[in-house]
Amino acid sequence: MSDVIEWPDGGFPGIRINPEFLLPEITSPEACAAALEASTDPADRVFVLLVEGHASDAAELLAEARYKDPESFRLRAFESEVLRVSHRYDEAVELFKQLLAEVAGTSNEALVYQYLGRTHFAAGHIGAAVESFTRALDLRVEQSADAALIHSSTVALQRARDVLELAS
Repeated sequence: MSDVIEWPDGGFPGIRINPEFLLPEITSPEACAAALEASTDPADRVFVLLVEGHASDAAELLAEARYKDPESFRLRAFESEVLRVSHRYDEAVELFKQLLAEVAGTSNEALVYQYLGRTHFAAGHIGAAVESFTRALDLRVEQSADAALIHSSTVALQRARDVLELAS
């Protein structure tokens, strides 16, 4: 679709968001491995396992990490991501909606909308994905978020709109 360098940042070294499928992919295994080796945050390992598609391994590590840090927003969001990677989209959407109710009005709201949009997109609910990505982009612009985050939401929204247009 485009050169990997142009793909939106995936939030971890060596990982970018594939603009066609709107899912994170490891684009530099070396950079990812080096960052993972240097990290002491179990959420980083969970994230990489999710990107690799290892939902059961991610779920196991996530359970351990959540036991030690039950209030971690990132770990709580990854619970829904485990469901998405496991193709349990309806359950993932419900968990994201619960999380959204808790983070409304905070800087994490846009991220939850982005994840929710990704889940809807993967499930084939393109209209709902457009709505979620629109909200994520609006919030990120409103909050003067980092340009990489705004770019990620813009790419996701445009891709979802393109898919919706092709379907109609």
